[in-house]
Parts: sequence; structure tokens; C-alpha cells
Amino acid sequence: MKPVPIPGSRTKDPAPAADPGGGPALPESSATRLAKRIFPLVWPPLAIYAVTAALHLALLSAMAGPDGPGLRERLLSWDGKLYVDIAANGYPDGYSYAADGSLTGNNLAFFPLYPLLIRVVHTLTGLDHETAGIVAAHLALIAALIVAQSLFTRLYGRRTAVIAVVLLAGAQPMAVSFLMSYSESLFLALAAGTLLAAHRRAWLTAGTLALLTGLTRPAAAAVVAALAVALELLRERRWRARPLAALALACAGTPLYLWWVGARVGDMDAWFTIQEAGWGTHWDNGAAFLDFLRESFAHGEGWVPVSTAVLLLGLVCATVIAWRRDAWPPLLVHGTGILVLTLCQSNYSHSKLRLLVPGLLFLVPAARALARARPGTAVLALTAATAFGCWYGAHMLTIWRYAI
Repeated sequence: MKPVPIPGSRTKDPAPAADPGGGPALPESSATRLAKRIFPLVWPPLAIYAVTAALHLALLSAMAGPDGPGLRERLLSWDGKLYVDIAANGYPDGYSYAADGSLTGNNLAFFPLYPLLIRVVHTLTGLDHETAGIVAAHLALIAALIVAQSLFTRLYGRRTAVIAVVLLAGAQPMAVSFLMSYSESLFLALAAGTLLAAHRRAWLTAGTLALLTGLTRPAAAAVVAALAVALELLRERRWRARPLAALALACAGTPLYLWWVGARVGDMDAWFTIQEAGWGTHWDNGAAFLDFLRESFAHGEGWVPVSTAVLLLGLVCATVIAWRRDAWPPLLVHGTGILVLTLCQSNYSHSKLRLLVPGLLFLVPAARALARARPGTAVLALTAATAFGCWYGAHMLTIWRYAI
């Protein structure tokens, strides 16, 4: 009979069980224990990445056709080439002008961290800058999916987290941009990492990641606001140095780059001037978005403008639905901030779906609903949504003739 320990007494640990050969079992090594802890965290995101990336690339390759640009060129389209050019040749010294003397946009509009990542991959691997740009995006996406699953698991449980990662990587209409030489995947990895660190109250890590996010895209303002809300949740406690240092770090990223551009050009408003000259981007309180909706529904030619308008409205509705009592406030602020920053600027309307893919919050209502559904229903819905998302992105890169 197994002895029953007396409360408050100390008993020796049982001896290691003997192995079938008669000797005592060897204790697990620290590496084995670490692998057992890490494997459940990384294998679902890795599997999801492999499946969704293969489907994205297969559809993109099939729809590109034999006569057009190849798969590699599609992944380097539009802004992808500009990021690669920055990584290879650096930034211009000042403003750029057209042949008629008018001011135009240039690469100073693009934040530096993703080109730096391309350069690091190029240096470490010896790959050309173009290939390094694609590899950098894929590596950042893998990291982003792992971190996003960890965040969603802490907030909603493992089942919901896995479903959310499938939606993130495959079902979003412009998820293909995660695989391109664009900064979306790096921005997602850093933003999700900031939120995860804030949820774990690793404040200096959160602040550092938020600073790096601010050097990736100007939409990092939403990440900074989310971190500030996470710190505000501690208001009933005594403030300490680490949370305050985290917020100071978070606020530094984007202003540092804007200041650097201004100092390089000799005009502190240079970044905003370049954005306006090159892409017509400025804050307009959503006027351009509302005009796009009216024009698309009243006179939209073809299904792409109409589908873009419908999908954008769907994301607005998903954001509203996500505002529920049990939602984590920093995630709400992050996702809503991304939405507001995207829809309230006059940037190209058909690029807005791409700009919104790192939002995370939009995925929550669908992920939680599918987590409650029967497994067969959830699998069918995810399969259909992923097929549509992968096809939509391939269509926008091959058939649609304008920038995404």
C-alpha cells in the first residue's frame, strides 16, 4: 500500500522508476524539457504558415500566367521594390523632383526597420537583396504567427487562438501581403509581441518592442496607445520605474524617424510633405473613405471596388462586435486604432485592406464563434474562408492593375 503523507511532514521524493533493462530511468535533460514546452507553442503556427503560404503561392503562381511577371516578381511588386532599394542603396539625401520641377515622393516615406532586416538577411545569408526581402517577410510572419497564437491563447484559450491564426494567415483578403517584401509581417510580429509582453507585464520588453514597431510603420501610434491603456490598468497600484520607462520607449520610435528625416532634408515637416507629394496621404477624418464608399456603391466599375467597400465595412462591423465586456482593453485600443488610422487618412482606398491585416481585433468575433461551433462546421468554414482569402489576394496581385 502506498504510504499516505502526514500533513505538514516532509517526505522524500520517490526514487526514479527503473527502466525495462533493470537500471534507474535517466532524468530528462533541460534541453528535452525545454523542447517539450516549446513544441506545443510553435507547431500549430508553423503548420498554419506552411499550409497557407503554399496555398497563397500556388494560387498566385497559377493566376500569374506564363506571359506575365513570375512569382518572385509578384512578391516584389509595388512598395516591395522600394523597400529593397532602401536596403541596397540607402535613403535619398533630400526632396525629389519631377522633370517639370514639381515635388514628388521618394523612399524617405518608408520607415527603416524592415529595410534594415532585409540588409541583415542579405549579409547573413549572401542572398541578393530582392530574395532577402522575401525571406525577411516570411521569417517575420512565422514569428508573428507564433506570438499571435500565444497572445490569443492567454486571452481566449488554445482552440480560439489556433482558429484566429488560421484567419490571420489565410482568410484575410490581403493576407498575401504578409508573404511579400512589405513591412506588414514585421509590423504584426512587433505589435503582437508588444501586446503579449504587456499582458505578461514584462514592461521593458513591451516598451522596446513598441519602439521598434514605431520604426516600422507610423500606425505604431495604435500600439503605443494600447500599451498606455495596459499601464492605465495598473492605476490602482503604485507606479514604478519600469512601466514609465516602457511608455517612454514606446513613444520614441516614430518621432525619432520623423526627426531624422527632417534633419536630413532640412525641413521638420519633410516626411509629411513627401507623403502628400508622392501618395496624396494626409489626415482627412475619413472624408476620402466615405467618398470611396459612395462612389463604389453608386458607380463602381467591376467587382473589386464594391468588394473592397463591402470588406472594409465588414471590418468596421467586426470591430464594433469585438467591443464587449470581456475583451482586453489594450487589444481593443490597438485594433480600433489601426482601423481609425487607416480609414481616416486619404491614402489609396484599395490599399486599405492591406494596411488593416495586422489589426488582430477584427479576427476575434469570428474566431470565438467558430471555437464554439462543431468541429466539422469550423473546419468547413475555415477552409472556405482561407480559399477565398488566398484567391482574393492572388487576384489583386495578378488581375487588378493598380497598386495594393
